[in-house]
Amino acid sequence: MKINFINLQAQYQKYKEEIDFEIHDVLDTSSYIMGNKINLLEENLAKFSGVKHAIACSSGTDALLLSLMALDIKKGDEVITTPFTFIATAEIIAFVGATPIFVDIDEKTYNIDPSKIEEKITTKTKAIMPVSIFGQTSDMESINKIAKKYNLKVIEDAAQSFGATHNDKKSCNLSDISTTSFFPAKPLGCYGDGGAVFTNDDKLAEKMRIILNHGQSSKYHHSHVGLNARLDTIQAGILNIKLKYFQDEINKRQEIAIKYDKNLNNVITPFVDDKSTSVWAQYCIRVKNRDEMIKKCTKKGVPTAIYYPLPLHLQEVFYYLGYKKGDFPITENISKDILALPMSAFLTKDEQDYIIKVINE
Repeated sequence: MKINFINLQAQYQKYKEEIDFEIHDVLDTSSYIMGNKINLLEENLAKFSGVKHAIACSSGTDALLLSLMALDIKKGDEVITTPFTFIATAEIIAFVGATPIFVDIDEKTYNIDPSKIEEKITTKTKAIMPVSIFGQTSDMESINKIAKKYNLKVIEDAAQSFGATHNDKKSCNLSDISTTSFFPAKPLGCYGDGGAVFTNDDKLAEKMRIILNHGQSSKYHHSHVGLNARLDTIQAGILNIKLKYFQDEINKRQEIAIKYDKNLNNVITPFVDDKSTSVWAQYCIRVKNRDEMIKKCTKKGVPTAIYYPLPLHLQEVFYYLGYKKGDFPITENISKDILALPMSAFLTKDEQDYIIKVINE
């Protein structure tokens, strides 16, 4: 059996008529940048997450950049984050000249461990940027309490968790600013790059809208140094269609995750905190014989992926920070045995049964 790691084609075929109409509507009107579809998407995203302002932008990475720029984070500042994530989180901190300060993760959730944050706070610390990994939010309640105590801002990197909940509140409505990604492989993905920023702060929202469009406060009048970080209209149209069915897809992902949980043997399955729900951006198990497992899965037609094989503190680009092997033992141990299995709302029963059989063998 040949299985897709994420079956984007099956999703497209299900919504094909509506998606094709949206794409051709943009082509017919030639409204490629900004416009009504962007406004509608932002309204839909804000309504879905329960937040006051949703601001569509060109990628999840640019969403992080907009957040840091809006908070005036710059050279000499420090931002606390996790070493167990995709590089964009720490990369963008370094890009604005600030210093990423890593904190080890919780061994169960793989998210940043709040109990280890305070010891890393200095007079240079300006923000905490937790990453809600694999579809489950970080412990935002604890993180927000720490931030309030030290007068810090919190930016939730929710690139993998849009649609998840923590204490019955949606991811992207849990902190001063939140960001997400609409990369095609995300639970809610477009057909290129895309992202969004979320906040309940009117002033921050206005500033980020100005920054993302070349710092324009009005046409040809520039109040800030800005970016070209606009989402294109075709992607907005596609996302508006997919968002209509997103909750149904989340429910289906949950069913698939539960089936994995109940039927996989001799592996560590994912843990979800009682206060949280996951959108299962990835379904990651832990195995001690990972290389052997990957070879056998590949031979049997079951695709796998590793998120993430080399922690950020050990990446060459961050050697200048002075971290060394052993500094974050939980992150390093999990990086050695984490393995992602196929996960999408369009994984069939027969496909999942086959995957489970191969893993258990």
